[in-house]
This record gives sequence, structure tokens and C-alpha cells, in this order.
Amino acid sequence: MKIVIPLLCRSKKNSQRIVWNKNTKKPMIIQSKEYLKFERDCRYFLLKYQGNKISCPVNIKALFFVPDKIRRDLTNLENAIADILVKYGVLEDDNYNIIQSWDGSRIIYEKGRSETIIEIEKVE
Repeated sequence: MKIVIPLLCRSKKNSQRIVWNKNTKKPMIIQSKEYLKFERDCRYFLLKYQGNKISCPVNIKALFFVPDKIRRDLTNLENAIADILVKYGVLEDDNYNIIQSWDGSRIIYEKGRSETIIEIEKVE
């Protein structure tokens, strides 16, 4: 299965915000506005894959095309993609029983290109 998301992937862990919970009056950490927008926008591209809920062992190969040479953390981007695939029902869960590897994933600099390509293959 190949999924193309023509958006720049955002990390969940960068630029988190601290806000005050109105009910408990305690601080809590939430995701950045950029990540939340990315997560919402991904829904459109994942709609046709929602009913699958893959529960067998798979390898995910994620190619993150970025338009600039800003340093990024590959594992943070992989975590964001895994969580989004679970949220929108493509994967049943992102634990090690389902996502067994991320072989072939990489960040690729290509001027002017912001895109994420996800290939999901069943592991034998």
C-alpha cells in the first residue's frame, strides 16, 4: 500500500506548548499548532484507507521530502506518522507487534518539495 501526503511532515515533539487546564488548574503539555494542523490535514489523504485497520506485522517505509536543509530528527517524524496512521484507522496500533520495522525510511532534501510518501508492506 502506498500513501502520498503532499504536506511537510511535522514532529509531535518539537515546539510543544504548556497550557493551563481550566478544570484542574494544573499545567499540561499539548502539541504545537503546526503539528495539530498537519494532523488535521492528513485526514483528507487517509480517508480511503480508514476502514482497513491493519493488524498484521508490517514494515513501513516513509520518505520525507523537505524543501530546506533544516536539521530534522527522523525518529520524531516516524513517530508522528505512526500516531496519525493509528488515529485515522489505517493501523490498529503502532506497537511492535504491528510495526515491526521502518526499513528504508529517510529524509530527502529536494528544493521546493514538501511531501511524505508512506509504503506499508506486510512482513512474512
